[in-house]
Amino acid sequence: MCLILLALQAHPRYRLIVAANRDEFYARPARPAGFWEDAPHILAGRDLQEGGTWMGLTRTGHLAMLTNIRDPSAHKPEAPSRGRLVADYLVSEPDPQVYLQRLEAIGPASNGFNLVFGQAGALFYYSNRLGSGRCVSPGIHGLSNDSLDSSWPKVVWGKERLAGIVNQGKAIAFEDLLDVLSDQSRPPDELLPDTGVGLDKERMLSPIFIASPDYGTRCSTIMLIDQDGWVEFLEKTHDPPGQKKGAPAGGAPEVHFRFQLQPM
Repeated sequence: MCLILLALQAHPRYRLIVAANRDEFYARPARPAGFWEDAPHILAGRDLQEGGTWMGLTRTGHLAMLTNIRDPSAHKPEAPSRGRLVADYLVSEPDPQVYLQRLEAIGPASNGFNLVFGQAGALFYYSNRLGSGRCVSPGIHGLSNDSLDSSWPKVVWGKERLAGIVNQGKAIAFEDLLDVLSDQSRPPDELLPDTGVGLDKERMLSPIFIASPDYGTRCSTIMLIDQDGWVEFLEKTHDPPGQKKGAPAGGAPEVHFRFQLQPM
């Protein structure tokens, strides 16, 4: 993912609300969200190049979500796939505190990443650039390609819009969250971060929803987990710019799952 907005224990009906966009090169093959044949307790999309994933949930309520940290000067071509960290957590469903210790040991070998993981009511955040992890506090949070709750415009704007929806205290409509995730407005140059990719690319990457010829928002995902453990999971795949509607790269345009979490 390249933008994750979440509300943790901030709504009377939901333990967790997640609205996220996955940004990636259109040429990188991926499978839409579904329950994995080789690990049927996992609901997630799948990166067909490395076998990992960017976001997923298990039937017992373990979840993990990943964003890369944009830092081209520190890129290591030989580093392992960061998506495997999400997949490994979902496959084994370890105690989050134990996995946090594992991340602190293996994290430095990877290129920069942020990982949010745990269960619907108790999440942890780890960044290998910070070198440490912590609990995620209840409330509204945003994560892009910098640290959790950074001042990047897309994070600030996304959090404000999510808070406006959550604070109404009503049942959450997919359409309202998808509207947030579809925002292509760009901030003024003076608010852009300087991550070493040049001003033109910073502008291209600055919206909540990214669209460019080769790279952009590939899918938007909504995940709602209510107080009774019912999950509503929607993933919408987006057409690359200029591609015929209804034929998105990578599979079905929209998938929807509803199920109740199982006790461990």
